[in-house]
Amino acid sequence: MRKKGHHAEAETPAPEGAVPATEAGEPEVVPGAEPLQPEEAALAQSAEALEASVERLEREAAEWKDRALRAAADLDNYRKRAARERDDAFTRAQGEVLARVVEVVDDLARVAHLDPETTAAAALHEGMLQIERKFLKVLEGAGVERIDPVGAPFDPQVHEAVMTMPAAGPEADHTVGMVLQYGYRFRGALLRPARVSVLTWTPPVADGEIPLA
Repeated sequence: MRKKGHHAEAETPAPEGAVPATEAGEPEVVPGAEPLQPEEAALAQSAEALEASVERLEREAAEWKDRALRAAADLDNYRKRAARERDDAFTRAQGEVLARVVEVVDDLARVAHLDPETTAAAALHEGMLQIERKFLKVLEGAGVERIDPVGAPFDPQVHEAVMTMPAAGPEADHTVGMVLQYGYRFRGALLRPARVSVLTWTPPVADGEIPLA
């Protein structure tokens, strides 16, 4: 039997080739590892910086993409709102014109329902003239202009010659003598040409003179 005693414990022998423990905080040097050369260290730092730059650029690209999507959505909403407001304004303008037109229709209805037995022709004629003047004011308020070119030089751009009439003198040659149907413009654009009769001057032929063909 072994005797009990205060014998120092035998230290476990370290494996062959092991490096003794270093002080706390000091890195251990791995046996056989070679230290990085300056070129390799600079390359490693460049790779880390490049990776950081890539991450930053990716974040910025995502932010700009988000901004672009928001801007496109805002522009689309603006276009829809502008179109809606334009349609509303057009509808209101049409409503205002039509409201004045129906007033003229009311006047026409009152005249149309007059008793012909008790209404004089002159009163009926005057009533129709008043309705015409009122309706022309409604059209003018909407931008419509009547073309009444009596006495004006004939203009094929806005007049349509339906017939010719002899002029009383050379100063009336090629002028409008009579309007058969009024023309109309809408804000400067021709809606319908005026159908007119054009005056033409023919010089008188003296006795014995052969008229020119």
